[in-house]
Amino acid sequence: MKEREAIEYIENYKGLGIVPGLDSIQELCRRLGDPQKELKFVHIAGTNGKGSVSAYVATVLKCAGYRVGRYISPTIFQYRERIQVNDRCISVKALCEGVELIREKCEEMTEEGLPHPTPFEMETALGFLYFREKKCDIVVLETGMGGLLDATNIVENTVAAVFASISMDHMKFLGNTLGEIAAQKAGILKKGCTAVSTVQKPEAMNVIVNRAAELECPLVVSNPGEASHIRYGLENQLFDYAGFRKLQISLAGKYQIENAVLAVDVLQVLREKSFDIPEEKLRLGLKQTVWPGRFTVIGKKPLFIVDGAHNEDAAKRLAESIEFYFTNRRIIYIMGVLKDKEYEKVIGLTHSHADQIITVATPGNPRALPAYNLACEIAKVHKNVTAVDSLEEAVEMSMLLAGKDDVIIAFGSLSYLGRLMEIAATKYGKAVKKNGKSGKNKRGSKAASGRNR
Repeated sequence: MKEREAIEYIENYKGLGIVPGLDSIQELCRRLGDPQKELKFVHIAGTNGKGSVSAYVATVLKCAGYRVGRYISPTIFQYRERIQVNDRCISVKALCEGVELIREKCEEMTEEGLPHPTPFEMETALGFLYFREKKCDIVVLETGMGGLLDATNIVENTVAAVFASISMDHMKFLGNTLGEIAAQKAGILKKGCTAVSTVQKPEAMNVIVNRAAELECPLVVSNPGEASHIRYGLENQLFDYAGFRKLQISLAGKYQIENAVLAVDVLQVLREKSFDIPEEKLRLGLKQTVWPGRFTVIGKKPLFIVDGAHNEDAAKRLAESIEFYFTNRRIIYIMGVLKDKEYEKVIGLTHSHADQIITVATPGNPRALPAYNLACEIAKVHKNVTAVDSLEEAVEMSMLLAGKDDVIIAFGSLSYLGRLMEIAATKYGKAVKKNGKSGKNKRGSKAASGRNR
């Protein structure tokens, strides 16, 4: 089996859609020898911010000398990004061998009349296999959607259950109230673990507090309001927190202070659980953390920023950062969304900051809202909107429209941002940074689309 064949085997089952529940993943992993039972986890749930938090935690642990597995969703540049050990993607060889074994077990299941596992279930099992093979000291594991019935939730050895910001998203599967959604997220709590949550809206916070109490899990509530001496910036940001002075992060966006504060509290919990994380390694890891596509500056003159604001809460955070960083600057948007998202709310929260809006559709993604349909929706509230046929055209038009002191912001679904970043980077004469390294995709690799974004 070659890399393309392995990826196609998994993607051929996309038609199964999202199937909440643990029976299928439990059966698949049982047939694979339950690799997840030999691993320890930092399990992270949340609507927005969980990727940034996982990036901070994983990078600090790596700097402290640990072998760290990381499972993320969605990805930006290529399929293999979703499974990493110390920032290195799963190898082609391991991917192909792992998928061959998983195919064999899936075929056994279907022959016995059991449902075929979904792509996410197969990918999750593949991640567990790879992390066991690499003898990871700990795995930083992001949920795909929700928590309670998410395929990642078959793990048992949870050291810390972490809750980034919880808001309304995936209501079809998770519930129609914030409390119902929070109850799904809180499903990742396990007896013996420590819960760490950023300050949530009261309805969500109450659910986490009560569930942690039921399971007798200690709860640490991370309060970004306790961060002080904050110095914001687009290339680095400084803050004091938890007795540490002048912690530095390289990720931009006003909201990244909240994510970094949560990560610091998670790392403090790990220290209490005998993980050796010296202060200098904590500082170094925070500073070195890279997380592409989250208010990421990819070019200057004009300033070009990409951000994965794909739902109401993320759009609020994007608007807040725009107001903070770019007062009195002329702004041009490139915007692309998925048709099953609440894009009307995203438009409502962001349109007023733009002078011109260019709409795109994610190439080859059946969930993408056509650029013309998105432009028609935006035209109800903004007069300067243009639909284009390709990402190349969107980048070209935005740079023609922008003066050297203007700002271009591409946002919406993460599923198109990787390719757009590569196109834009060529205009600035440089390669895009991926997981801390520069370089283009290898020939034949496929830029991955976001599963839920």
